[in-house]
Amino acid sequence: MSAAVPDLERFLKRRSFIELSARDRAEALLDPGGYHELLGPFDRLHSPWLPMQGIVPQEDDGVIVARGRIDGQPAVIAAIESAFQGGSMGEVGGSKIACALELARQDHEQGIPTRPVLLLETGGVRLQEANLGLAVIAEIQAAIVALRRHVPVVAVISGMVGCFGGMSLAAALCSHLIVTRQARLGMNGPEVIEQEAGIEELDSSDRQLIWSLIGGEQRHAVGLADTLVEDDAVAIAEAVRDAFRRGLPKQPRSEQVKLFLERLAAIDPSQPLDGKALRALWDQGATA
Repeated sequence: MSAAVPDLERFLKRRSFIELSARDRAEALLDPGGYHELLGPFDRLHSPWLPMQGIVPQEDDGVIVARGRIDGQPAVIAAIESAFQGGSMGEVGGSKIACALELARQDHEQGIPTRPVLLLETGGVRLQEANLGLAVIAEIQAAIVALRRHVPVVAVISGMVGCFGGMSLAAALCSHLIVTRQARLGMNGPEVIEQEAGIEELDSSDRQLIWSLIGGEQRHAVGLADTLVEDDAVAIAEAVRDAFRRGLPKQPRSEQVKLFLERLAAIDPSQPLDGKALRALWDQGATA
């Protein structure tokens, strides 16, 4: 009982990262006093396509780009606001992220060691903007690959939406991926899989099953995420700093094709798996 009391006190005192807005999340990761937002809501840069479809736009298009410092080094954070259109990527918001990464790359080429962080809470492309959203996600992915030659590109997936669609591929391209247990990561969301393949394929209401397959703890266990942290703003900020202290990985995850093919070959898709069985087979594939 006595051991549980400090844990309870720590839990009550923590500042939930998940419950913060995208703007507050970005500020929580930067060194105190240096937050400066670029292309904020007062710049009136919103999607021209949403009003045409009867949807009220948001003046920052659901993406916050902030400059500041992390461990005293210049940094830029792009944070997606999941409360607006499920964090979906449209032309304007996606362009803000791609341009922020491109400017960070230019900083490095000019000797300014800018640290890039992506806070990903998104269902993927914004359906109302279709091909424009897909195109800008491709630009984000290209910008990540170009920038990660100079500096680790760090991404955080915390909750409540998770990271899906083309932006899940962007997360996979990042040098270091930080997740909470509440995070979810996958190409297609559970609701989409059930809609397209039927409830026999996946019951999207089975919360335990969903998290055992695509939850943050499972993704970390099978090597698709690098760091698992609690939903605590201080802990996540420290995990981001630690990722930059580690430096560039020896080999980006997206270049480990042979390893992942071996792991996939160990799985029989015709045989249903629970989370523990998947971890065991995944590990076997890694050593095959």
